[in-house]
This record gives sequence, C-alpha cells and structure tokens, in this order.
Amino acid sequence: MADKREQPSDPARQRIDKWLFFARLRKSRSLAAKSVEQGDVSVNGQPIRQPSFNLKPGDTVTLSLDRHDLVVRVLQAGTRRGPFEEARTLYEDLTPPPPPRSERSLFDQATRERGAGRPTKRERRETDALRSRFDQSED
Repeated sequence: MADKREQPSDPARQRIDKWLFFARLRKSRSLAAKSVEQGDVSVNGQPIRQPSFNLKPGDTVTLSLDRHDLVVRVLQAGTRRGPFEEARTLYEDLTPPPPPRSERSLFDQATRERGAGRPTKRERRETDALRSRFDQSED
C-alpha cells in the first residue's frame, strides 16, 4: 500500500514561496513566505496568504514591492535558485511601463523663488563677501 507522502506531486506545480525565491523576485525563501503572509502577493487577481499555495504555468502573479507592483506570468516551475538568466526563464514580465513624468514638473519642484527659504551656498558666499566688505569699511 503506497503512502500518500510517497506519491510524486505534479512537477509543473510549485509552492509560491519557493517559486518567488527561485525566480529571484525575493532574496530568500523566508522573505518570500513573509510577503505572501502579509498579503503582498496575488495570483490571478486573488490575494494569497498561504506560502504553500501551488502555482502552475500560466498563472499571473502580482507582487507588491516598496515602490511599484510587479506583474509576471509563470512559464515554468523552478528547480534551483540559479543565475539571473536562468531565473528569467521562469516568468514573463507583464508589468506595465510607468506613466511618463514631465520634465517641467520635476524642475518646478526643485526650484524656489529667490529670497524664499534657506539661502543656497552661492547666496551664502555672496552674503559673507558683502559683510566682510562692510566690516572693512567701518574700520
């Protein structure tokens, strides 16, 4: 009589925490498991909270990172955590490109009106030079 644990599982399916680690989307398997438990991962639009969830080829995984969301389609299960080139064959990146940011809006944030706020280094030098000339003329 065969034991249930001895039966081979479907080789195309893999635990989501292992797959995230093998695909180099997370630095360690424990970090991958924490991401899943915290709700940062969804598969086919459904939030996943169990690291033991089995992925299969064709599933779409959405991973919420610090500054953006990563959307990938699973192409195959991983066998090991290899180099980036090998890990890249496990998925297809479907992440939409970031929206274009206008250069003008970036420049507007970095500028201020002259005389407003803290002086720049250049303005400070000019002020010091003016003070030193004023002090010399009083003597």
